[in-house]
Amino acid sequence: MKKILLAACLGVLASAAASAKTFEIDPAHSSVAFRVKHFKVTNVRGRFDKFTGAVDYDKAQPKSWKTQVEIDAASVNTNVSKRDDHLRSADFFDVAKCPKLSFKTTSIDEIKGDSAKLHGELTMHCQTKPVTLQLELGGVEADPKGNEHLGASATGKISRKDWGMESGAPMVGDEVEIDLDVEAIAKASAQEPAKKQPVKK
Repeated sequence: MKKILLAACLGVLASAAASAKTFEIDPAHSSVAFRVKHFKVTNVRGRFDKFTGAVDYDKAQPKSWKTQVEIDAASVNTNVSKRDDHLRSADFFDVAKCPKLSFKTTSIDEIKGDSAKLHGELTMHCQTKPVTLQLELGGVEADPKGNEHLGASATGKISRKDWGMESGAPMVGDEVEIDLDVEAIAKASAQEPAKKQPVKK
């Protein structure tokens, strides 16, 4: 009986693993953006122009959803070159010592349809801290070539001081709002080899 139960459990796990897909983030149709208060009166908006990442997704297993993203800190862009240079300095991202930002999922909870709480670890300014984002899935659609595209957005707030960004900018607010929009393409369908046509004799 125990062997039968074990076999059944392994079968369920194998089925779940087989149905999960890895989607690679498409930077051309995605954005990693933020905004922060300036003198407490207005928002300054920025983004990162270079990033890569992937999403593991299985609609039937929402607690198995995972994402991992790596961001080029030097690609920060607020459309003001002098301000961007300051953001790259030791006062903020310190790109000379800490060239990369990264995020990886640790857990998913509070799942309600296509919404959930996404818990993960954010590495920034050479420090890793836990963060929680509100996740909203946009669904999965196939393009004319049959490649599956996954859409998702995530929002949240962090304190820049938690990552050691305390000096050099007293006019800049501590709270930073994160705003992510992601489109990702399923690796399996993107890499699926074309079927060979039979050779006519």
